[in-house]
Amino acid sequence: MGYFRQNIERAEGYQPGIQPKRTDVVKLNTNENPYPPSPAVADVIKNISQEQVRRYPDPISSTFREAAAQVNEVGPDYIICCNGGDELLKIALQAFCDESRPVAYPVPTYSLYPVLANLQNCGAIEVPFDSEFDLPAELADTGAALTIVCNPNAPTGSFVNVDELAALAGELAGVLLVDEAYVDFGEDNCAGLVKDFDNVIILRSMSKGYSLAGIRFGYGIARPGLIQGLMKVKDSYNVDSVAIAAATAAIKDRKYFKETIKKVKAERKRLTDRLRDLGFDVPDSSANFILAECSNTKAAEVYEKLVKRNIYVRYFAYPKLEDKLRITVGTDEQNDKLISALKQILSE
Repeated sequence: MGYFRQNIERAEGYQPGIQPKRTDVVKLNTNENPYPPSPAVADVIKNISQEQVRRYPDPISSTFREAAAQVNEVGPDYIICCNGGDELLKIALQAFCDESRPVAYPVPTYSLYPVLANLQNCGAIEVPFDSEFDLPAELADTGAALTIVCNPNAPTGSFVNVDELAALAGELAGVLLVDEAYVDFGEDNCAGLVKDFDNVIILRSMSKGYSLAGIRFGYGIARPGLIQGLMKVKDSYNVDSVAIAAATAAIKDRKYFKETIKKVKAERKRLTDRLRDLGFDVPDSSANFILAECSNTKAAEVYEKLVKRNIYVRYFAYPKLEDKLRITVGTDEQNDKLISALKQILSE
């Protein structure tokens, strides 16, 4: 048609995981938490008034900022709230990148990064991980305006220790955004770096650890100077009243959150062990998913055979990932169905 900018015409767009309409499937492909959110979330949603719905929401989500600040031991002015972590990524690229100011990130990683770079019409410098998914030293020398490190990384589940990322932040002339969407399932996090560096942004998601994927709520942590600049870029009312109330209730219920994380970690270990017993090569993961390498059969074929059994995992036809399946940690029942199906497939 010729109406769109050339970069939009060329773009394929982000390809999300399949969202099957049926509810009786085993859905282990998009890293949702298999357990429900805190009961406090349902309580606050039930009590949302018509007046709250009639009015615009708080443009800076003050109640959540205060709750998140307390959890992360910073001031509320260190917090920005977003319509999912993906919006913070989009805001960051809009704020820091253009045709002469590229973004850099190690690969393979979250496949949304190059999509957003294309939409922003900025360069994307992709620095390959090694076979162990260690942080590439070359990442410090790209000259990028924005460097993104997904940690724990998607889709590998690997984790770069905090000291390495602190060293990277100190070497960069631009901004370092640490995408910690999955960090609730790890053993450490980089939130403390914002106290030592004025060029660090931490991304957090309420979708995974807090079971709020349907609400779409995320937030960033950074020095107030960075937050003020990011606030200029976000939509006027980017987070709705229901989402603010739900996310605030969820992050305040620390007891329920810790119990849920403990269950996911226990199932992650059990699933990892059982997959290894079947002959899959499964590195340890710091996320709520594992990356299983198919050594004796093609990953794409296993994926298709699982779909026929109404079991959904994720397959990426990308370099270093073609022989692997990313599998979300489900409930014990879901994981058992997956293992049973894989036994049948491997014996065919």
